[in-house]
Amino acid sequence: MKVSVLAILTGLTACASAAPAPIPHVVHEKRSTQMQKWSRRDVKLSRDTIIPISIGLAQSNLDKGYEYLMDVSHPKSENFGKHWTPEKIKQTFAPSKDTIVAVKTWLIESGIESERITISNSLTWVKLNATIDEAESLLKTEYGVYTHVETGDDFLAVEEYSLPAHLQDHVDFVTPTVHFDLAVKHKAKRTDIEGRDLIEPHAVKRPIPQIQPDPLRVPLSSVTFNLTNCDRYITPECLQTLYSLPAGTDGLSTYSVVEYTPQAYIQTDLDLVFSTLGLPIPAGTGPSPIDFIDGATLQYQEEDFGVNGESNLDLTYAIALLYPQSVGLYQVGDLVEGASFNNLLDALDASYCTFEGGDSSTYDGIYPDPYGGYQGPEGCGNYTAAQVISTSYGYNEADLTAAYEQRQCNEYLKLGLAGVSVLYSSGDYGVAGNGGQCCALPGCAGGEYNGGGSGSFNPSFPGTCPYVTSVGATQVKHDYSITPTVPSPEAACETVIYSGGGFSNNFPLPAYQADAVAFYFQHHTPDKYNSTIYNDSQAARGYPDVSANGANYVIGVDGTLSLVYGTSASSPVFGSVVTMLNNARLKQGKGPIGFLNPTLYAFPDALNDITLGDNQGCGTQGFRAVKGWDPLTGLGTPNYPKLLEVFTALP
Repeated sequence: MKVSVLAILTGLTACASAAPAPIPHVVHEKRSTQMQKWSRRDVKLSRDTIIPISIGLAQSNLDKGYEYLMDVSHPKSENFGKHWTPEKIKQTFAPSKDTIVAVKTWLIESGIESERITISNSLTWVKLNATIDEAESLLKTEYGVYTHVETGDDFLAVEEYSLPAHLQDHVDFVTPTVHFDLAVKHKAKRTDIEGRDLIEPHAVKRPIPQIQPDPLRVPLSSVTFNLTNCDRYITPECLQTLYSLPAGTDGLSTYSVVEYTPQAYIQTDLDLVFSTLGLPIPAGTGPSPIDFIDGATLQYQEEDFGVNGESNLDLTYAIALLYPQSVGLYQVGDLVEGASFNNLLDALDASYCTFEGGDSSTYDGIYPDPYGGYQGPEGCGNYTAAQVISTSYGYNEADLTAAYEQRQCNEYLKLGLAGVSVLYSSGDYGVAGNGGQCCALPGCAGGEYNGGGSGSFNPSFPGTCPYVTSVGATQVKHDYSITPTVPSPEAACETVIYSGGGFSNNFPLPAYQADAVAFYFQHHTPDKYNSTIYNDSQAARGYPDVSANGANYVIGVDGTLSLVYGTSASSPVFGSVVTMLNNARLKQGKGPIGFLNPTLYAFPDALNDITLGDNQGCGTQGFRAVKGWDPLTGLGTPNYPKLLEVFTALP
């Protein structure tokens, strides 16, 4: 649930409170990101204004989460592929009884009546409605109204807040407090707050698609598409040849791509590509099943590249590579409220929902929507997780707080335990962040950005989460004809976009990646950079993990063939490859792969190493593609026969 001051409902009676007992507090979180983007308004809040307080409880056994995941994901484990049931996952990570009792006792001793306190079904959130006066007393803070200078959106927030010292290890974070949304595509009208009594949540929070159009918009109606010009026009045939992919079959595994409203595919655009390229796919073949999450809709009021390009790209190539197997679609969020990655996680895992354990009060869509959008309940564990999920959207890592990212990253760990492969595109701006933004301070401290011509590298999220597979972009070398006998036909993508990559400022180096990163620094350290430019500690999560072609994709957009570029293309293509591998395993009577990375890093020769190109940004050349893993193409592109041999040999 997110908290904003865009709407206020009146008529609620403030809750009475007893005088709180004095308890020593220590600062729990301090607002340190995007300071220049927010301006505090000169507004005096009514002391009896009621706000919803959510306290995220620390979960149990997360310190063992990596060990648990490796037990079912590492190729040397005897339990490889023995994925957990949802119930086992829920029971394993539920907060301890001591945590729940400690937090509830603190609230009661501070004057909050027990009947006002609710605890989620999975025991991961404690919630209550409190007056501004009560909340400030509980958290030793002062609430104010902050306006985002680029959008005009208002949020209730604080500079910092404190908790009793003995609760530090029991609580992840509290909302609404220091957390702000940084996605600036806001379409709702601003309303004022004076004279109102209840602050209701609302904001449009959409992650950014990783796709770019051809700036020349070259007419493609007269082009002949074949293997001789894959360096200029990528088609499914090019990809099948590059990666030695088999023809699609009626597979047993499940695969879904994720799109966020207002993005919407247009069936006639998919049909245009299928027919133009002579693919044996009947007109009208689209995604199936389509899961409409939190009031999602395939909107057609607006049709242009900005709202159709991403979905058309993702679905065209996933369907083309796998047909006749079905490709699913998670369409997330309504037109008014929008959505974030957490809304998808909510729908797939009830233990992560607002009333059970994961939404931020500022980042995520809240339903029913008080602004005329979806009026039904929030999707909460109502949808089945596909065995492979690809998402071509992302944030800058510095956009979000470390606590927020860690909590979401833990959910990807749980999906891996359940046997789900989660893939995210790595970004399109090289070592820079979305829009080419770079960080003004080393390590992206404070989340302050500049125009992009200098500064520190700006890593992406969720790609830096060690429990997802981050996918970078390559391109066919200029004037190369694609045949099975042509060696090394690809380089890192340097046409229109640059493959996102680098090192996290928040997440440590996972053990499964340690040897690859150590080899990189031992043999290819970029000596012209230092810690003021990027995290050169050699102890940080590196990304991407793998790559696939991301340049010159032929797609249909509003009835016209166009070329597009981006890691948006790379992720769904790699997801299609993983789906083929799952199909092969399921035919053997085995389970899906689940978390990919440990096996990929254990068998790097099963991928095509990319050793040419760079990912410039922030006024630098970025990183170079080199032998072995590198922070722009990862381990390389898929070599299907070798990957098939590896994964079908595992239990």
